[in-house]
Amino acid sequence: MGTAAAGVVIGISRGGRRTIEVEGPIVADETSAFRIASLTKPLTAVATVRAFAERGIALTTPAIELLPTLAADWQADTTVEQLLAQVSGLRESVDGATVAALGQGPDVLQEAAQLVVRAGNDPAPGDSWSYYNGNYFLVGSLLAAVTGKGFEQALDSCLLAPWGLNSTGFDTPTAPTEPITGWDDQTALPVEDYPRGRRPSGGLWSCVADYLTFAEHLLADQPLLDEIRRPRTRPGDPMTYGLAWALGPSGQMYLNGRLAGYRTAVLLAPDHHYASVALGNQSQLLPQIAKRLSDLQHELTGDDLSVEIDAFAE
Repeated sequence: MGTAAAGVVIGISRGGRRTIEVEGPIVADETSAFRIASLTKPLTAVATVRAFAERGIALTTPAIELLPTLAADWQADTTVEQLLAQVSGLRESVDGATVAALGQGPDVLQEAAQLVVRAGNDPAPGDSWSYYNGNYFLVGSLLAAVTGKGFEQALDSCLLAPWGLNSTGFDTPTAPTEPITGWDDQTALPVEDYPRGRRPSGGLWSCVADYLTFAEHLLADQPLLDEIRRPRTRPGDPMTYGLAWALGPSGQMYLNGRLAGYRTAVLLAPDHHYASVALGNQSQLLPQIAKRLSDLQHELTGDDLSVEIDAFAE
């Protein structure tokens, strides 16, 4: 692994029975706090689906109908469902640095959404899949709008609190749960604030225990699971994709997360009541993580997904 403090914590849930593995010299366990990067997106998606269902709002609702204050800037034609599924066709013109430059103010998420919708669509909505964080900047604004709360508060009230994800949040953990230091090869990286406007796409701290809890709740809620895992892509798309999840050949749901100093991945096999998550603290660990998660599910499905998990959204 190259660094004395680098390693991976892996959690596996088989029918709700958990096992934990720790690989490498890292001093960590299932309660240790990691940046989970894009593993945030499934939580944002589930919170959004739950919030919309509770209010009787269809996911096929055009996004502009729910964000009328952005109407003057609106050049994008897309539904909530298309945003969640990364098939909105939004022009990928708003990058992380642009959003970070907006600062940490209370209106920054709406400002990020405004930049996204100004760019318009190319291609048309629903025509093709492309992984773009701008979709989730906009989803965060939609979740805030329909709940009447800030995005962070909406995520907490719609998902984190009711599902008992008590160690998951946007604030950097403090004693007694210190955050796990991230590494890039031999260099320890300082803990920095994650840009507020990007939070719906990748801003959470969490731990293996909480993420398994999230996965177990999702697997136990069949109507919600069916909504999340239903493919929204077309046969010619680069992959099969539901709402925030890539879909494997045997019904697996998977994705990875990449952030400086951290590599994460998750894989569910819903038909086998199986979930696994791996949180690592070095930028070079993703191939190892992908192989381990693939190997763990191989006996259930017979599929090798190591390349797919590693390469997802590369």
